[in-house]
Amino acid sequence: MAKFEGYERREAKILACLKEYGINSIDECKEICDAYGIDPYKIVEETQPICFENAKWAYTVGAAIAIKKGCTKASDAAAAIGIGLQSFCIPGSVAENRKVGLGHGNLGAMLLSEETECFCFLAGHESFAAAEGAIKIALNANKVRVKPLRVILNGLGKDAAYIISRINGFTYVETKFDPYTEEVHVISEKPFSNGPRADVKCYGSDSVPEGVAIMRLENVGVSITGNSTNPTRFQHPVAGTYKKWCQENGVKYFSVASGGGTGRTLHPDNMAAGPASYGMTDTLGRMHGDAQFAGSSSVPAHVEMMGLIGAGNNPMVGMTVAVAVAIEEASK
Repeated sequence: MAKFEGYERREAKILACLKEYGINSIDECKEICDAYGIDPYKIVEETQPICFENAKWAYTVGAAIAIKKGCTKASDAAAAIGIGLQSFCIPGSVAENRKVGLGHGNLGAMLLSEETECFCFLAGHESFAAAEGAIKIALNANKVRVKPLRVILNGLGKDAAYIISRINGFTYVETKFDPYTEEVHVISEKPFSNGPRADVKCYGSDSVPEGVAIMRLENVGVSITGNSTNPTRFQHPVAGTYKKWCQENGVKYFSVASGGGTGRTLHPDNMAAGPASYGMTDTLGRMHGDAQFAGSSSVPAHVEMMGLIGAGNNPMVGMTVAVAVAIEEASK
C-alpha cells in the first residue's frame, strides 16, 4: 500500500485528480505502470537516492496519468507527469500557488522537444544536485530526440567545475575570458569518461560577465538556476543579464528560477535583505524567471517544506525526462 510523507495532507487532492483519468487509487497507479513495463519509483530513487518516498510515488502517479492519457511521445508524457506532480502539491502551499508541479512537467517537455538545443544548470558553484539532474538527462533525452540535446553546467569557480567533472565523468571545459571584448575563449576540453556522461560539458566561471559569455557561446535556450550558494553573486545576475542580451538580439531563452520560497532559508544573502523581503534569492528569481520553482535546487527536505515533494529541483528535471522517455520507449 502506498505510504509516504504528508499522506493525509495530500490524499484528497491526489485522488480527485486520479478520478478525472479513471484511476481509483494511488496503488492502482503502480499497477498501471507495472503492466506498461516501467518503474518510475526505481528511476526516481536512482536519480537522487536521498529523495523522499512521496517523490517516488508522485512520479508513479504522473506516469500512470500519462499512460491513461495515451501519451506515446516523451514530450507529451512529461507534460502529463506534471499533472501528477501538481496533485502532490499541498493545498495553500507556495508550490501549489506557483503551480510548480505543472512547471516541472512543462520544463521536461521543453527539453524533449527539438526546439531546445542547449540546457544549462546555472549554479552558484558546480553542485552534485545539478550533476544528478544532468546525468539522468544525458543518459535519456537523446534516446528520443532527433537532434541531440546539449547539457552544460555553468557555475562559479574553475576548481569546483574541475572536481565535479572528474567525479561524475563530465567534460571539463577550461576557458579564458577577455574583459575588453566580453568574449570567452575555450583553452582546452578534458573528458573524464567515455560515453553519454562525457557529453555533459562543465564550465567554471570567474565572474558574472564570463558566465554570461559562456551562455552566449553555447546558445543556451533553457536554464535552471541553483538556489542557495552565491545566488546574488552569480547565477541570478547571469540569468538576468543573459536574458536581456537575448531579448535585444532576438534569441529565444526560457529562464527557470529554482529555489527561494518566501525567504524561509537562512542564507546570508536572504537574511541581509531584511524581514520585509521575500528573501533575496526569491526576489531575483522573480525578476528574470519565466517560471519560478520553490525550495532548494538540491535538498529534498526544503522542497518538501515548500509543499511540493521531497526531491531537489535539479534532480527532478532529470527524473521527469527519464520517466517520460521510459514511457515513450515502452509504447513502441
